[in-house]
Amino acid sequence: MSTSTRRHSSLDPAPPTTVVLFGATGDLSRRKLIPGLYRLLTVGLMPHVRIVGTSLDDHDRDSFVAFAREALGKFEGSISEEIWDDFARRLVWAPGGTAESLKAAVDEVESQFEEPQRRLHYLSVPPKAALAVIQTLREADLVENSRIIMEKPFGTDLASAKVLNAAVHEVFDESQVFRIDHFLGKEAALNILAFRFANGLFEPIWHRNMIDHIQIDVPEALGLEQRADFYEATGAYRDMVVTHLFQVMAFTAMEAPTSLAPRAITEEKNKVFRSMLPIGPDDVVRGQYAGYQDEDGVDPESSTETFIALRCFIDNWRWAGVPFYLRTGKNMAEGKRIISIAFKEPPKSMFPSGSGVGQLGPDHLTFDLADESRMSLSFYGKRPGPGFRLDKLSMQFSVDGADGSGDVLEAYERLILDAVRGDRTLFTTAEGVERLWEVSADLLDNPPPVRPYARGTWGPNQIHQLIAPRAWRLPFERVWRE
Repeated sequence: MSTSTRRHSSLDPAPPTTVVLFGATGDLSRRKLIPGLYRLLTVGLMPHVRIVGTSLDDHDRDSFVAFAREALGKFEGSISEEIWDDFARRLVWAPGGTAESLKAAVDEVESQFEEPQRRLHYLSVPPKAALAVIQTLREADLVENSRIIMEKPFGTDLASAKVLNAAVHEVFDESQVFRIDHFLGKEAALNILAFRFANGLFEPIWHRNMIDHIQIDVPEALGLEQRADFYEATGAYRDMVVTHLFQVMAFTAMEAPTSLAPRAITEEKNKVFRSMLPIGPDDVVRGQYAGYQDEDGVDPESSTETFIALRCFIDNWRWAGVPFYLRTGKNMAEGKRIISIAFKEPPKSMFPSGSGVGQLGPDHLTFDLADESRMSLSFYGKRPGPGFRLDKLSMQFSVDGADGSGDVLEAYERLILDAVRGDRTLFTTAEGVERLWEVSADLLDNPPPVRPYARGTWGPNQIHQLIAPRAWRLPFERVWRE
């Protein structure tokens, strides 16, 4: 380990690993992957990493090193020159991404070590290019002793997902494939498991008898961000719901696993997906923000949804009859990522008229999946003073103020490290992906019309009919305490 690195307090260093980064000069690599690998080196979690970059862009090793330096300067902030020099020596370039150049670059890296190197192939490429990369890896004889990270979406419907999975499995065993969902890499997502299964306060009440409904709400203030070609082929449902929101829902709804072992958690997530009822057009509101059809690269008559809200049910013993409401969209009022658990209200009130009980809605347990990683429990309490007036109060917790908060890994850092270690807990499987496309088939075959909504709002007006007589939690009536 370089003398300039600091040891992360809770984990042993990963084994020597060669990361082959496809799409190494793309936006995801610049914003997340290169800064993430730099931080994993900095904290001593990947002290023996080597990075082979490749893309279709015209680069050589020197220009790739310059690209990495520029990315770190913009997205990492303060850079130690000593660690940068160490990191830069670990960067290798494979021009053109051909089998020959990849094989030569990996052989060059691995010849520097006596012990075997693990390989992690990260496919930061468009979905339509993924299979070509996999075939290149087979031709380069870089499949053995390798793992592969694939970015979403994993198909666009059940048929395409099956074709994609079958083609991947011709080259890689399922145990080698890590389908990434960065939402599950966030600290607050993992805290759902801790809150549910480690606390006698919450575990007994986490079911249909105590919970009225659950909301998973991920509005985005950003627009297309020059991704019109990708978005026109996917839309909000394929882009966000199947690959992100349903995965978060599974963490929220799954039964207690027999252990924290990846296989046990994956099995419980897949049980949730197998229990989902099919999603039909009547369960969904689709929207499109005003001006979308005027965006560069968008069909002037496009019916692609930039917003979606849906109601779904998990038809098992724990959740029968409890609706899950999911919402996401582009160009909305705020960017948020929350899970909100709404508890049932008491069946009868002994409090006098005008006391305020029930007027501010049910009690909620809220998980904020943003980088701040916060949780809040709201409840009614008596207002100080004469009489019996009730106010809505809340207890809030922030990871930033907790012991060990300095050890928090960013989502991509955690997921890269987990893939190197072979930990599949936070990744999706072929079975799970195909099941989600299966329950989506009726919706995809018979989509409801898209409804217009203004930029900077919370979506089309029809979303209130979807959730009535309940109400959406966003926008919050009360702000988080700092």
